[in-house]
Formats: sequence, C-alpha cells, structure tokens
Amino acid sequence: MQRHFYFDLRDGITKRDKMGVQFSNVTEAIEHSKSLAKSERMQRPSGHKDLVVSVIDDAGVRVHSELVYPLAE
Repeated sequence: MQRHFYFDLRDGITKRDKMGVQFSNVTEAIEHSKSLAKSERMQRPSGHKDLVVSVIDDAGVRVHSELVYPLAE
C-alpha cells in the first residue's frame, strides 16, 4: 500500500510541499529527502545553514528532518 509524503523546506520560514509523493514506506521517503537535500545543496552551495527538508506523512506528522547543509566533521 502506498503512502503519501510531503517534503517541506524550512529555514525559519516554511515552504510547503502541496503535491507530495507516494512511497511504500517511511524509509523510501527519507531516502527521497536525502536526494532533495543533495540537489538543493548542489543548486545553492552557500545557502542558509539552517535549511531542512522535513518529511511529513499523510497524517501530518513529521517523520524525519534532513539538514541540507550538514555540519562539517
């Protein structure tokens, strides 16, 4: 059974994903958020340091947050 997930961008102000994407499970949705974060990082290498991709499930619950610009180790 497919579930619907939304991928909001947040950096103090939230840019809502109104379309969302269907995935079989949360793990697939999290992997998608990692791809979105990487894409955003490549498009804007020096963007807002607090930018996050939030994964929201179809019940409106945030199930994951992926930093777009993770701290350098």
